[in-house]
Amino acid sequence: MTSKNQHVVPHQDGWAVKGEGNQRATSVHDTQQQAFDAASQIARNQQSELVIHRPDGRIRDKNSYGHDPFPPKG
Repeated sequence: MTSKNQHVVPHQDGWAVKGEGNQRATSVHDTQQQAFDAASQIARNQQSELVIHRPDGRIRDKNSYGHDPFPPKG
């Protein structure tokens, strides 16, 4: 499996988790925190990066679960 960066993005039904380049959401959640939790798990498993977007779509934050020898605790 190739690792794709995971994005937490605004969605008409709340917040979505999307793999980079995917048209469809991997999952949709009521809150940004729920989407973040789901995306974090995927990013950890794939050793990829997690990109969190603001409600207007701009990037708010990034967490790397890949090549960082000291990944963020969470």
